[in-house]
Amino acid sequence: MIPSTVERVPLHTAEHLNERIRRQTDERVANCAAAGPEAIDRRLAELDQEWDIERTLEANAATVSLIGLTLGATVNRKWFMFPAVVAGFLFQHAVQGWCPPVPFFRRLGFRTQSEIEEERFALKLLRGDFRNLSSSDGKSLGNVKRALKAVRR
Repeated sequence: MIPSTVERVPLHTAEHLNERIRRQTDERVANCAAAGPEAIDRRLAELDQEWDIERTLEANAATVSLIGLTLGATVNRKWFMFPAVVAGFLFQHAVQGWCPPVPFFRRLGFRTQSEIEEERFALKLLRGDFRNLSSSDGKSLGNVKRALKAVRR
């Protein structure tokens, strides 16, 4: 069975690494909450710049592939196997959510986009971005627009 996009990387990550990533996220949110609105704004700006694991894998795969292609064209044709192996890893990751570099990047603390968004929404909630939303009439067009605005800020 192929796991969902949201679940695939955490499912193939050691639980102690998932827990460490969750704990670090919790600590960052708590520290920002204690430090005040400016710290929340700074952290939200940092999250806008954070690379998720997918982007990290893509950038590294592209780099390794280009190196292999360059070496294959200039040094020895056997280097052309390098990009082929990388392409296989990328395909494996697309289907399963795992490839050999994933445990390494997770140990370094690279998070999934969902994990990053979880921190972002917690900080926005603490900042008060959602306080103007009425729970009694969640279907009105005004509430929908306010909800989307709060999420996109």
